[in-house]
Amino acid sequence: VHIVESGGGLVQAGGSLRLSCALSGRTSNLYAMAWFRQAPGKEREFVARISRSGGSAWHADSVKGRFTISRENAKNTVYLQMNSLKPEDTAVYYCALDLSAYGSTQPDDMNYWGKGTLVTVSS
Repeated sequence: VHIVESGGGLVQAGGSLRLSCALSGRTSNLYAMAWFRQAPGKEREFVARISRSGGSAWHADSVKGRFTISRENAKNTVYLQMNSLKPEDTAVYYCALDLSAYGSTQPDDMNYWGKGTLVTVSS
């Protein structure tokens, strides 16, 4: 499995970005996908997760109402729409694939990872 994130960059507080996660090497629509983030000096944390069909999604409380995860299985792509960005959203954002069906939000339970894309939100 090969995962590549894109769409990160520098944005002012209150702005928006859309991250993309492109998958190859395995039929992506068979598996749940998730976004995590890691700020400097902090542990990697869960951001959002989407079921393999896209019919169910979960978001961390810290981003609920501002971020939305979605997927287009025909394009083997998962998205993270980020609105009303805050300086505390600054982090490297990672896309991950979960081979299980347990609905985990723990980084250790993910099976494949991308290299991440940096999001910087200025105040």
